Amino acid sequence: MMSTVALKRSWAQDLDTATLYQLLKLRVEVFVVEQKCAYPELDGLDLLPETRHLWLDDDGSVISTLRLLEEHEDGVKSFRIGRLCTAAPLRGHGYTTRLVKAALAEVGSCPCRINAQTYLVEMYTKFGFQPDGAEFDDDGVPHLPMRRG
Repeated sequence: MMSTVALKRSWAQDLDTATLYQLLKLRVEVFVVEQKCAYPELDGLDLLPETRHLWLDDDGSVISTLRLLEEHEDGVKSFRIGRLCTAAPLRGHGYTTRLVKAALAEVGSCPCRINAQTYLVEMYTKFGFQPDGAEFDDDGVPHLPMRRG
């Protein structure tokens, strides 16, 4: 039987505990274990009322995820994509692209930012993101701030 990968979306307050656990587990597997970055994964932003979580579910397992934060600067609503990752054995199947497209559909015409790992800058330019500042080091990984809109 072939599995179907489903796109899921939830406001922070509507996430059930088991799903939140899977989202955080995948993020820790990718960023903390695989990329060897000791950083505060539990940063207080996951459960903010305006935070949205998007993920791909394969038969009950989270295989890819991103967090969409709502920000307000000078009274203007904008968004920030972060914590975007896909399970290592499942990369190269377009899952990241599917999630980013879904997030940008939600963002609409609002400005959107991302702190891109530098090796992924070219991928983000395909979605209309442009460099928006100088490269910086985040836990030993070079990043470039990018903006769309």
